[in-house]
Amino acid sequence: MSQNLISALLYATPENQYTDTLRSLAAQAAENIEIVLMHRPDFTPDITAIETILKGRFPVKTVATDSERKSVQLNAGFKACNGSFIMLADNPSSRIEFKIGAAELFLLAMSRERDCSMVYCDYERITDGETREIRLLKHHTGRVRDNQDFGPVWFLAHSALKKAGYADENLAYKPLYDLRLKMARQGRLIHIANRYAGSLYSVTAEGKGHNVFDYLMAGKESQLEAEEILSTHLKGINAYLAPGAHYAPREIKEGALKASVIIPVNNRPVFIGQAIESVQAQTVKDVEVIVVVNGGPGDPTVDAVKEYMEGGSKYDASKPDVRLLVYEINNLGLCLNMGARIARGTYYVQLDSDDRLKPDAVEKILEVYASDPKIGMVIGSYEVWQKEEDGSIRRMEELPVVTHDEWTEENGRNNLLRINGAGAPRSIPIELIRRIGFSVNEEPYARNYGEDYGMVLKISEQHRIGRVWDAIYEVIRHSGGTDHSIDQATIDRNDEAKDFMRLEAILRRQELNAGQ
Repeated sequence: MSQNLISALLYATPENQYTDTLRSLAAQAAENIEIVLMHRPDFTPDITAIETILKGRFPVKTVATDSERKSVQLNAGFKACNGSFIMLADNPSSRIEFKIGAAELFLLAMSRERDCSMVYCDYERITDGETREIRLLKHHTGRVRDNQDFGPVWFLAHSALKKAGYADENLAYKPLYDLRLKMARQGRLIHIANRYAGSLYSVTAEGKGHNVFDYLMAGKESQLEAEEILSTHLKGINAYLAPGAHYAPREIKEGALKASVIIPVNNRPVFIGQAIESVQAQTVKDVEVIVVVNGGPGDPTVDAVKEYMEGGSKYDASKPDVRLLVYEINNLGLCLNMGARIARGTYYVQLDSDDRLKPDAVEKILEVYASDPKIGMVIGSYEVWQKEEDGSIRRMEELPVVTHDEWTEENGRNNLLRINGAGAPRSIPIELIRRIGFSVNEEPYARNYGEDYGMVLKISEQHRIGRVWDAIYEVIRHSGGTDHSIDQATIDRNDEAKDFMRLEAILRRQELNAGQ
């Protein structure tokens, strides 16, 4: 490898405008660059035209590979690079153009950190002629999601890449996810931020909207591959939990009732009735409803709930009790913790104010608890329903029942670090909640999001998680829902919150494994 030589590695295909990328490289102030073009055997880049674009400034080499696997393509390109540094542009379906000075800034950032293995940066996305700045999150040990954006350009230390073993050619779907985690095990991943006009490159590509149910459409093979990649990474940092390791019997304190369904709510008078009625329709009658309104006494939900309490028009003494707590602090953790404090049930059962429980939900949850004293949480499966403009509610048949079957008995708690949820509804022994407690937004960036994700992580480290694979819950999507029309700033804030919880979980797991 030539010292300080930068190998610019990119794809040359007839479908993309890689020549624009070459023009942007030709404009770089840096002199120490070589160009390596990966291409298919049935397409030969025009070297004469390329040399004309580069004006003889930089040498060019081409690498042909007939493999459909990106991992194989990347390795062919990596091995052809002579530089101490590789500037990888993942450009098979988009046009990437480097700003003048990009190569020098990448090199400067890497040289300032002795143990840096990779540099990535904010960038500009151009869609339909409109430019938008994409600001990425700074890496830390908790950033182990496979859907995190690190941008399509990575600046890699070739020595660290070789030590990592290049890309795993057995991977068919997620080679870059695997490569990024490998590089994180070799050294620091440095992020260059853009405050104003500070992006190092632009990407011209079609935009993609955010959909919280995108993961349901991901192929099973892709998901299994990503799970295996993460498991390998966790083993490499001593944070992997072996099947059955560290399990202990759950703490149990029998309540006066079988279960307490706690519903936190803010300004949902239209929905709260159907939620309450779904609890009162349970086949197990030994339950209660605790509604915690956090919009203050003036929240119209308060009066809607009182209709189901003694003196209200919908009160029925033969049905499970409805209890009410009122706060004026919109904090879901406060609601859930205070609800658990007064709960008379042995187990908590989750219900969001705009959703519904199937009639046999509590019955099936209790059956799972009875099957094993080491089960410290039960998680169900759910259907997705849509509230239409005319007020009707329909089952979204295009979405399958959400079973989160990526949660396996052997590896679910490890895979949980990769994904953003574990399923619904969740049920936890009340005594365990009182000991651990839901998040009250004390984590960085947390704002009424993922208040129970950290608890799922904690409980799974100590207890087995039981599952109900039948649909026992109905999620109602509507225009006022928290997953509707979510913007990028909110997505980033939510990811920051859960990634911090992942970081804490990884540190706990390392401590657990060290103490074995």
